[in-house]
Amino acid sequence: MELIGYLDSPFVRRVAITMQFLGIPYKHRELSIFRNFEEFRAINPMVKVPTLVLDDGEVLIDSGLIIDYLESQVARRSLMPADTDQYRGALQFIGAALIVMEKRAQLIYETGQRPEEKQHGPWINRLQQQLTGAIDMLESMVAARADNGYNWLQGDKPGQADITAAVAWRFIMHNENGFTDQNDYPALVALSARAEVLPEFQACPIA
Repeated sequence: MELIGYLDSPFVRRVAITMQFLGIPYKHRELSIFRNFEEFRAINPMVKVPTLVLDDGEVLIDSGLIIDYLESQVARRSLMPADTDQYRGALQFIGAALIVMEKRAQLIYETGQRPEEKQHGPWINRLQQQLTGAIDMLESMVAARADNGYNWLQGDKPGQADITAAVAWRFIMHNENGFTDQNDYPALVALSARAEVLPEFQACPIA
């Protein structure tokens, strides 16, 4: 299998780290949706990261769908908790973290790719409000787990909720431009620090 996309995309990195945890071998090919558009389009006409090219040549997109396939059809085990209540809680963590990724990416595109004279101030403010709301919610949930004595969000070992939340926070800090003050989010800072020293995270660094 070949995972396509740069690890500075949190969606690509989320898949890559998940594959490390699941012990799934893969090749990583760094292609940019901007700099390598035509080369990327030849592989996937949608030019979407992450793109996973399977051994038979079939192409999968979307980090959530890719992870579902890898867990159910390749590894035959899940990084999600089996307990119903814990599963629902993990979905809440993951949902908030994915919104953090999405809104920060939209801000990057809006302020970094669109000419300044064409940027829409009210839209940027709306994105920032959504981003801040998602980070605040994620911080509150992570802090609550730490206050209850959990080493990781799902118990004693890291799972998909930890992967996604930690990747989201690292993405925020890697692309920080004054929108977010890490001093306001000590629980996320601590979670990120614990996660980033794990070998699965170390194998997938942001350049």
